[in-house]
Amino acid sequence: MAGFDVDPDIRRAKTPDAALYVDPKAFEHQCERVLERTWLFASNGDGLSEAGTARPWTYLPGLYDEPLLFARDLHDELRCLSNVCTHRGNLIVEGEWSLETLRCRYHGRRFHLDGTFAYMPCMKDADHFPTEDDYLPRVPLHDWRGLLFCSLHPQIDAESAFAPLEHRLASLGLPAWEGSTAPAYDLEYAAHWAIVCERMLEGFHASRQNEAMAEPGSALWHPTEPWEHGSVRVGLALGQEPVFLLPPGHPDRGERVAVYEFHLFPTTFVRVFPWGMLLQVVEPIAIDRSRVRTRVFVAEGCVLEEGFAGRLRHSAGEDRSIVESVQQGVRSRLWRGGRYSPEREVAVHHFHRLLAAWMTGNGPPKTRRWPSQARWRTSSRDHGTSTA
Repeated sequence: MAGFDVDPDIRRAKTPDAALYVDPKAFEHQCERVLERTWLFASNGDGLSEAGTARPWTYLPGLYDEPLLFARDLHDELRCLSNVCTHRGNLIVEGEWSLETLRCRYHGRRFHLDGTFAYMPCMKDADHFPTEDDYLPRVPLHDWRGLLFCSLHPQIDAESAFAPLEHRLASLGLPAWEGSTAPAYDLEYAAHWAIVCERMLEGFHASRQNEAMAEPGSALWHPTEPWEHGSVRVGLALGQEPVFLLPPGHPDRGERVAVYEFHLFPTTFVRVFPWGMLLQVVEPIAIDRSRVRTRVFVAEGCVLEEGFAGRLRHSAGEDRSIVESVQQGVRSRLWRGGRYSPEREVAVHHFHRLLAAWMTGNGPPKTRRWPSQARWRTSSRDHGTSTA
């Protein structure tokens, strides 16, 4: 299964069949045509604020295990580089370093912190040495509000990918996000990565998940707004929970916005609250195994509600049970896909359209609105009806 089609009209569309989740060829296409070409979260930049520092990291551990490193040079420019020596393939940085050059401990080859070749002993008689092949390859890097994103072979520029987030957030005067007292954690799922993403996108069970996040479980929700590289949903406060102070000219001016939920295709989920941000990233490990990395950031001057971390972990455990059950179900020889709810599965439908377009090499599909995307709102207590 090289690719698949999804009808652009959600009222007629049918979900992909089981091949999306169980066919090794389809998984190969997802890796080569989707994961390698889009922007994936890498790090929050801890330990990289000082010039002359380097830190290793691994791109998609368990699947690619690609050795990379972050290096901030003496001119205070941060780069992402290959962590493999261009001489004989030894790993260069194996811990956090504070240094002026990168040195391979195998044969002593050295590199500047921008990845260019610096020195190697016993090479004076080598012809045409060094060349650019002796430099450490650079990986495109984007810093979004202190969060680092990378792409092995980006097909879209990072500014375009993050533009819808900035459209909503740039004018809010958000304070800097600090590390949270809630521990960061990773949770593995015995399920295909797309099933995990679908669970995080679909609206039928959103209220259970939102109970762990500043109680917008009683919020009113605007319809999902698809864009070229993801989607956004706006949650409005009903009670006394904190809301954003929206300036004149903001697209949501006049609303009591309690949360923005962004999906950055394919695997990044950002939920922004007045008190801070919840970041969740889905990482494929194998065709039937995934990892969700969860990070919480608290705005300066805000205190995270007691019990938040426990509720978040509890909801994550419930989600894992569901997606692992779905993974078993899609292996059925009798299941051939289903239909979308036009009211509650707009984000899932759009995710499948994006995935289909990238897998077939056609690029992101044009977004469109359909009748169910009028500016209705619905209480999360009543998932079956909508009101104008």
